[in-house]
Amino acid sequence: MYKLCDEQLITLFKKGHTSALEELVHRHKDKVFTSILLLVKDSFLAEDIFQDTFIKIIDTIRAERYTEKGKFLPWAMRIAHNLCVDHFRKIKRTPMIKTGDDKDIFDVLGFSDSCVEDKIITRQSHDRVRIMLDMLPEEQREVIILRHYAELSFKEIADLTQVSINTALGRMRYGLINLRKMMTEKQICL
Repeated sequence: MYKLCDEQLITLFKKGHTSALEELVHRHKDKVFTSILLLVKDSFLAEDIFQDTFIKIIDTIRAERYTEKGKFLPWAMRIAHNLCVDHFRKIKRTPMIKTGDDKDIFDVLGFSDSCVEDKIITRQSHDRVRIMLDMLPEEQREVIILRHYAELSFKEIADLTQVSINTALGRMRYGLINLRKMMTEKQICL
């Protein structure tokens, strides 16, 4: 089953072979999950959105509404991206509970902290990259995440973010320039 393309796996899943769906999830999990995680910056939330993404994918395939022949990953990434956007829209409408010194109560309580026991050196490098990515304008950060972590083409990124390819390329260029500038100014080594 490993040698089958995404479309063949989808066809098998439609015929009742759940192992075909398992292979699709296994094949694309890292790209989809990493992209979600870099957008929402919370591993528990990223897991929830990842699960919601594949629930939506399953529902769409079962309802015979899947029409993205040959483009499963970009389609899955678009669903994940839209769920992240929906999450942020919902948060804007939800009031944040703050402590007396204006900190989010969940940050103080430590519920949103990820596991500190992870490998320290790798974690520090990842943290530096995330911090620098967070300092970029949203449009530049999004293109870099979709290109480097989800490995989408610039055409797929342009379609997903609803901009022209030239705009996506420009955002990538300026994002990389800004990252290099930050690394030079702050003398950061990865």
